[in-house]
Amino acid sequence: MSSQFGVLFRVATWGESHGGGVGVTIDGCPARIPLAPEDIQADLDRRRPGQSEIVTQRAEADRCEILSGVFEGRTLGTPIAVLVRNTDARPEAYREMEHAFRPSHADYTYQAKYGIRNWQGGGRSSARETIGRVAAGAVAKKVLRTHLPAFETVAFVQSVHRIEAQVDLGSVTGAQVEQSIVRCPDPEASEQMIALIKQMRKEGNSVGGVLSCVIRGVPPGLGEPVFDRLEADLAKAMLSLPATKGFEIGSGFAGCLITGAEHNDAFEMREGHVRTATNRSGGVQGGISNGEDIVFRVAFKPTATILRPQSTVNDQGQEVQLAARGRHDPCVLPRAVPMVEAMAALVLCDHWLRQRAQNMT
Repeated sequence: MSSQFGVLFRVATWGESHGGGVGVTIDGCPARIPLAPEDIQADLDRRRPGQSEIVTQRAEADRCEILSGVFEGRTLGTPIAVLVRNTDARPEAYREMEHAFRPSHADYTYQAKYGIRNWQGGGRSSARETIGRVAAGAVAKKVLRTHLPAFETVAFVQSVHRIEAQVDLGSVTGAQVEQSIVRCPDPEASEQMIALIKQMRKEGNSVGGVLSCVIRGVPPGLGEPVFDRLEADLAKAMLSLPATKGFEIGSGFAGCLITGAEHNDAFEMREGHVRTATNRSGGVQGGISNGEDIVFRVAFKPTATILRPQSTVNDQGQEVQLAARGRHDPCVLPRAVPMVEAMAALVLCDHWLRQRAQNMT
């Protein structure tokens, strides 16, 4: 099973959702980067369960421990290991799934691939695996901000089900996003989203939606022109997250509805730099960043676990009814915001290091 991501800035996540803990090993982080547990904890707190009334109530503090790679507050250039211990695992709540395959989960496909699976909460297919990603993303952000002070990622909930937010991508801030428990910076839409998610929880149902992300302060030149195109690596990163179903950058699918004359981003000089008058390319052209804000969207499906009886089959090929139990998010989007930001930072950090190595003078 491959659990590694990146070329120069490489991460490997490990652990199961109801095992002793989860974590990540980061290899390729430059030396002498200031790093403390608090830098990682801030993003883990945004990802953790139990943080509001609209997410799973699993009671995990998700406190991180840096086991290696950091000395006297700075990175050593050696592998960094981060551990988060599981303290509120309840594997007995999943006993019914020991033999029955949950609809739209990875139970059947894991069994088909490996002939064995950890049925306690989904094992490696659980979103708890993303703790390692978020921790590694926090380190990637520190690397990028050390060398690119203007770098920042701001992700937010663009829509939940059919409720659509109106947000200015050019000015939205992380502080605005964090003012809402659903992480939508549009107050009116946020209120409606929260009400809908509460309704879904009460009904034992779930909903999905779309996250938007804007990455600022990225210099031109990051990315490769063929297989490792920047947007291709971003797409792979986002679609590797649990529950994702779609990715689009810049104008995305809407760009198919206009002509080339309408879609093209005209170049112009601004403050001595080559810029584009519009940004329908989403900050990437020919697989390489052009210096504009990178803008993309990620679609998340409704949470697969719903607290209703569902028809399924078991590992003996018998048709059965499955009534899911346990603690689950009625909507994954609020907790997915730091996950998307983390994966974006991992991609940008890796490509920044590759560009620096390729163009050293």
